[in-house]
Amino acid sequence: MPTPTLTPDQLDVQAARFHDTEAWQQIISGWDLTAPGPLLPSSPGTAERLPVSPPADWRDLLSVPVDQLIADSARALPATAPRERPLPGRLGAILPDRLHSWRRIGQPEMRPSTHLAYARQILTEWGWQNTPYRLRNARGARCICGALLTAHRLGYGSRDTVDRAGAWLVSELRSQGWTGLIGPWNRHPGRTAADALALIDATISRAARAGQ
Repeated sequence: MPTPTLTPDQLDVQAARFHDTEAWQQIISGWDLTAPGPLLPSSPGTAERLPVSPPADWRDLLSVPVDQLIADSARALPATAPRERPLPGRLGAILPDRLHSWRRIGQPEMRPSTHLAYARQILTEWGWQNTPYRLRNARGARCICGALLTAHRLGYGSRDTVDRAGAWLVSELRSQGWTGLIGPWNRHPGRTAADALALIDATISRAARAGQ
């Protein structure tokens, strides 16, 4: 049974619904919080009564376990750069995506931040467009949601990866005060390709800091 093909607007709605689920809110809650600070003495003179002794080991100076520090540092690393696999040329940009399905063979799963990096590459090399309800224009340029779908169809990430990447985009838009969907943001009057790339860059950083 063939898998139904999503349109950019269907992906947009699906990502927004995913973002609003309790499961997703649990994923993103607290991802940007730091460790709590040390407790202060509760009454005057308490500090003088506490025994003062040099730490026996440098680890005693840490307020959090070493394993947690390593994990936090790993989550703060930038998104994994796309592997050196060039996109199809300008002709590939205007061909139906189904003709590129062979590129999915043997492709591993990836983090949403990496998938977003491929979507950024598509917007950079093939162009950005803001025509409503269109995956692409006559030149093969994509909207943001269209770039996410094209990255998936070129073999970069599963359908679940696309949903999660879209939900991270919605999270970033919410943090910037935009309460609507990705599509209306993409085609808002005055929007530019630089704005679209900046949104994806901010979303990549947000997802990568969360380890995704």
